[in-house]
Amino acid sequence: EQLASEVKSIYAGLTMVETKCIHVDRAQAALNDPEGASKLASDHWQALIALQRTLLHEHHDFFLASQHPSASPALRRLAAKYSMPARMWKHGIHLFLELLRRRLPESIDYMLAFIYLAYQMMTLLYETVPAFEETWIECLGDLGRYRMAIEDEDLRDRDIWAGVARSWYSKAADKNPNVGRLYHHLAILARPNALQQLYYYARSLACVKPFPSARESILTLLDPILGRTTPKDSQSTSIDTSFIRAHGILFEKLSADAFEDARHSFISQLDSHIARATAKWKEQGVYIAVTNIAAASSPSLTAQDTTLSITEAEVPAKIEVLSSDFTFSRAYLLTMSTFSLVLERVGDKNVFPHVHVLLSFISSFASIKYAADLLDHVPWSELVIFLNKLLKFERPDQLMPDNVFPTDQVDNLPLPEDYLIRGQMWSQWYFPVDWFAREHDEEDRYLELASTIK
Repeated sequence: EQLASEVKSIYAGLTMVETKCIHVDRAQAALNDPEGASKLASDHWQALIALQRTLLHEHHDFFLASQHPSASPALRRLAAKYSMPARMWKHGIHLFLELLRRRLPESIDYMLAFIYLAYQMMTLLYETVPAFEETWIECLGDLGRYRMAIEDEDLRDRDIWAGVARSWYSKAADKNPNVGRLYHHLAILARPNALQQLYYYARSLACVKPFPSARESILTLLDPILGRTTPKDSQSTSIDTSFIRAHGILFEKLSADAFEDARHSFISQLDSHIARATAKWKEQGVYIAVTNIAAASSPSLTAQDTTLSITEAEVPAKIEVLSSDFTFSRAYLLTMSTFSLVLERVGDKNVFPHVHVLLSFISSFASIKYAADLLDHVPWSELVIFLNKLLKFERPDQLMPDNVFPTDQVDNLPLPEDYLIRGQMWSQWYFPVDWFAREHDEEDRYLELASTIK
């Protein structure tokens, strides 16, 4: 009862400060001063930061009290009931950060101070209030991204904060692999690596809970490559540009001839590029595979549609419709022609992750009633040759275990590429529910370890 009274008192004080913060934000927004002509005095900034600090401390006290081990279940539910984590982020941090951002460069010192203050508070909550861990993780990623975005002078600091944000977002995606919004965050942080950006945007759109806004964001990547805007700093190679252009044409349903030119340019460079990239292509190959599969994915190929909505007699007509669909037919062609060329690199371990992802996709497809009819164009002959070659390096019982996902041995852990395809609609039918439950050495999750790159 005493704890409940304390929580009630804290909440009353919190709402008063929150109301004042909302009023201040609206007042500043009403000034409509985009150029920052009327600068704020230093003591005004200090007062604003002090107000925000007070609100953050009130939230901290509320969470500690309401989530105390001795708190009743009803008391523990209050934070979620009143959307306290979201309110803390919105009114305690985000709106003030946007005010500071609009006032740059005048506000740079105050913005840095506030980011560090908010980051420290979020870290404290992450360590002491695990009930809302997922929210704290994403907020820490957002703060890292804000800090990165305002760093114009020291590129090393910018890279450090990009890494901090990426680490938090990756942790968030591990906990919620089906949420497309998190991959969208990672896509923005992938700049200037255009191939990695495209991969994350594709993953964001093709996951179980897609993030529709990624369709707008992806245009900022496609516009310069399609010649609509002047290219900015980018790490794109010629082959990456051809690959992204092909997907840009598919994305916007442009000329079929232009798509074929881009596809041919990509395929013609691929073999020599893999040879030069060596171990780096392990990761690049997964990016390419996932992006191709995402483009070929269609609402017409969901499990519900293929098992409930279509009768066996309707299959030929359905296949015909898909085959004539501009995006699906050409994305499928790009996927399988890439796969076919990759399979020609028999014995090259750097292509194994790409091959594994495609085999995972094919396995998932084959498990859907009627959809297996779409697998006629898989390069089966090349695949047989590629897999038979493995018999020279591995024992047959290792290649064909009784259980594809054995969990009875300690060293049977997810492969690095497994983490890169989690959350996709098609991969839902592939992994066992508890496949990612085991603790995994962080370094072992990376396809491109420094010690393996030649």
